[in-house]
Amino acid sequence: MGFFRNQFSNVVEWEEFRDDMIFWKWSNREIKKGSKLIIRAGQDAIFLNNGKVEGIFEDEGSFNIDSEIIPFLSTLKGFKFGFNSGMRVEVLFVNTKEFTVRWGTQSPVLIPTPQLPGGMPIRANGTFNFKVSDYVTLIDKVAGIKQSYLVEDVKIRITSVLDQLLMKWISREGKDMFNLQANASDIARGIQEDLDMQMMDIGIGITGFQVMSFNYPQEIQDMITKTASHEMIGNLQKYQQVSMTDGISSGKVQGGGAASDMAGMMMGMNMANEMMKNMNQNNQSSNNQNQGQNQNNPNQGQQQNNNASASQASNGDGKKPNFCPNCGAKNEGANFCPNCGQKLA
Repeated sequence: MGFFRNQFSNVVEWEEFRDDMIFWKWSNREIKKGSKLIIRAGQDAIFLNNGKVEGIFEDEGSFNIDSEIIPFLSTLKGFKFGFNSGMRVEVLFVNTKEFTVRWGTQSPVLIPTPQLPGGMPIRANGTFNFKVSDYVTLIDKVAGIKQSYLVEDVKIRITSVLDQLLMKWISREGKDMFNLQANASDIARGIQEDLDMQMMDIGIGITGFQVMSFNYPQEIQDMITKTASHEMIGNLQKYQQVSMTDGISSGKVQGGGAASDMAGMMMGMNMANEMMKNMNQNNQSSNNQNQGQNQNNPNQGQQQNNNASASQASNGDGKKPNFCPNCGAKNEGANFCPNCGQKLA
């Protein structure tokens, strides 16, 4: 009798609950009269009979199966319990929460680009979100043959196609292959739409997809960093000049070799050119300043010439000058200038 009683269950509940479990199936036991169904927060209970959905219960709580559950089942409403008889059904417990999963490329994805014939090797990482969206499809495609289903199972399914989707949407939206982060939201949106279409086949909806970062090979990342730090995008000459200067200052270009001599000669020529350029600019500035002064006072030059002539006319032996040193007027031997009154002797 003890063995017979163990064939029946008093409580139907999710017995092996895990946070990363999408669904778990209660099966291979019979329900006896007076049994309880326990549904916890974040769970739905689906009654199955011969693989078909009999009823879906979403409210959390404890329910009497024969009085609160059976009357609502589609084909089992007329089921009557005997004293020791039972009813064999399956109950699928589904986790209703939204799952968040981290993803990352296992190996570099080769993105076609004109700059690199073999493709740009890029790694990426981020997160995606999903939840169960269609119970009937989930039961038909997955739960019918599995006892449980984990988040890891969904992750494996998604990462198996993720490389192809990354290649597709990076090539389509990645206009600047060296700054993919600028188009990360557009790339992620396209991947989410494609993944949602694929996962819909098993009753799961992709509710979000994010690209956290794109990672380039180290040598390409170093080039991008140097280019950005020196503001030399598209300026090859400047890049070469700074690279040579960096090499000399770091000691990578040293000794009496041809590279060192050439670098020193180029630096010397550049410094001489800069000095000559600065000198020419200073001379030009001085000439412009003098010309500006003469234009502002055109009589100043004439006055200076008259003063010089007067000074030359005075020979320092007591004779009166031929021209007044003050105003430049001609003198006819007078002691005072007839024009301005300046003393001349």
